[in-house]
Amino acid sequence: MESHKVIKYPMMTERSVNMIENENKLVFIVDRRANKHDIAAAIKELYEVEAETVNTLITRKGEKKAFIKLKDGYDASDVAIRLGIL
Repeated sequence: MESHKVIKYPMMTERSVNMIENENKLVFIVDRRANKHDIAAAIKELYEVEAETVNTLITRKGEKKAFIKLKDGYDASDVAIRLGIL
């Protein structure tokens, strides 16, 4: 899958901001067909950061949400600022 089709948009909630600041994690809504390897590759290509872990869940609305913990040396706050969500 293309990276732009895998990552739909960043999730902006109070909880996700807390995760960015305290846990070095980013939260995105992604394509339901994307697996964890697709999501990690898309994050690396689009935002030039590497994912340590990727956790996913399906929301009640039927959307797939991805929680991406960044490797040491990468800052989730910097990515969030570039995206305009902080």
